[in-house]
Amino acid sequence: MNDRQDPYAYDPYARQPQVYGYDAYGQPVYRPDAPERAYDEYGRPLAQPDAGQPQQQGYGYDPYDYGHGQGHDLGHAHQAQPQQQPVQQQEWIPAQASPEAAPQAAPQAAPQELIPEPRTAPDGAPSAGAPEYRTEQFSFIEEPDEDSEDVIDWLKFSESRTERRDERKRKGRNRVVALAVVLVLAVGGGIGWFLLSGDGGKKSAAAAGGAQKRDVIVVHLRETQGGGSSTALLVDNETTKKGTTVLLPNSLAVSKEGGGATTLGKSVQDAGTSATRDSLNTLLGADIKGSWRLDTPYLENLVELVGGIVVDTDATVPGAQSGDRPRVTQGQGQTLSGQAAVAYATYRATGEDQNKQLARFGQVMQAVLKKISTDPASAATTVESLAQIPDPSLSVKELGASLSQLAARAKDGSYETDVLPVQQDGTLGDKATAGVVKDVLGGTVKNTDKNAPPRVSVKNATGGKSAAGAAQVAVVNGGYTYVDGGTATAAEATSSVTYADDSRAAQAQEVARTLGLPVGAVKKAASAGTGDISVVLGKDYKG
Repeated sequence: MNDRQDPYAYDPYARQPQVYGYDAYGQPVYRPDAPERAYDEYGRPLAQPDAGQPQQQGYGYDPYDYGHGQGHDLGHAHQAQPQQQPVQQQEWIPAQASPEAAPQAAPQAAPQELIPEPRTAPDGAPSAGAPEYRTEQFSFIEEPDEDSEDVIDWLKFSESRTERRDERKRKGRNRVVALAVVLVLAVGGGIGWFLLSGDGGKKSAAAAGGAQKRDVIVVHLRETQGGGSSTALLVDNETTKKGTTVLLPNSLAVSKEGGGATTLGKSVQDAGTSATRDSLNTLLGADIKGSWRLDTPYLENLVELVGGIVVDTDATVPGAQSGDRPRVTQGQGQTLSGQAAVAYATYRATGEDQNKQLARFGQVMQAVLKKISTDPASAATTVESLAQIPDPSLSVKELGASLSQLAARAKDGSYETDVLPVQQDGTLGDKATAGVVKDVLGGTVKNTDKNAPPRVSVKNATGGKSAAGAAQVAVVNGGYTYVDGGTATAAEATSSVTYADDSRAAQAQEVARTLGLPVGAVKKAASAGTGDISVVLGKDYKG
């Protein structure tokens, strides 16, 4: 061992300075003249026997009091501790302590950090004995900017008030609109009830007066032998759920391509289906969507495809040869084959008006529609089986769809046949305008204007062909509407100009001058034919 004394060695028997307390910075304050303090074997100080009460282990200050002289326990909820009294000078009896216990005395005297905690009573209110404190003691509390919050709240208030005002205006407008709609519906419902409360005739009139949807096609039955033709309009009114066949007489005056006028019969023969359809649209103001050229052989095949038809015939059609059996017998419920149907549809007795023949054609067409399928695809198949060349304006599919709709009307009894009333001069009068044209076709006649230029019908009876062309040029250049009157079977020696209406007398004389005819050729007649003024060119015409 080294006999040299270590100046820093710990001497358990040396007298240690007595700790009196701690200053404001937590440093121990020693009292040199205080008696030596004794410790137990665990380093805990021993109180003197004559002390009135045990000395509390603590410090002479509250490190979190911030100069207010009061401390707060913010750790766990403890009972309020009495305020520490100044440390009294007491006598201590030194006790034997082990060398290992002495070093533990200093750490025991180190101050402990306390977390202030507000003391409250069990009911949440501050306890009576608890010291008060102010929030400014804690620097970590961040106070909000009240001014910015006030601005935000004011903006929100202003926006919400504006939105509420706009919402009230919008709701007000909606109420006004809703009220207007209710009034309109109420008035409309009252009118509808009034109309529906009437009889069936009033209902039909009301339906006819409104906008109606119609499907109109024109069909031309052309005779391969003789060159005659018959024309009808097939009308399907989808609004009133009715079908109609409108028969058009061949004497009907229609416009001619390139100017002038002609008859319907001649237009079908000379101008063809497309030009005739345009002329009819101009005349009737109707919307004819397509043409169906049904030559007599195709009508025969059509009747055979549907299995024959049943017709109440009004005449007996004789055989082709004298002594042959009649092709059609007059009577009700007559079953007609294809050939019989064609014979009956084209039959016109000697001296008989064409309207009689048109009526028979209408009977055949309505009987055929009753036998056609109401399915558009099946109806189109029937049309396709005819192997005819369709008109460009009306495909096989479109024709089949139209025929199927008409077939539905014919089978349920909502189908009728009408003849368009035509005056002697070929024009349409008030009866035709107010009846068939307006009610059935929904059109307006455009050739009944009294102030329109007169229509001049010219028939060639000169025995030559060039006279008709020269007369047409002269009539058109004179400002009149030219109507082709055809060619006479026998030539006539003198020309004639006739009129039926006295108001046309002066115009008839002007027509005669235009054609280079003498004024003496002008005379009044019971009928002017297919025009306002009728002209027959004789051999004396030098055009």
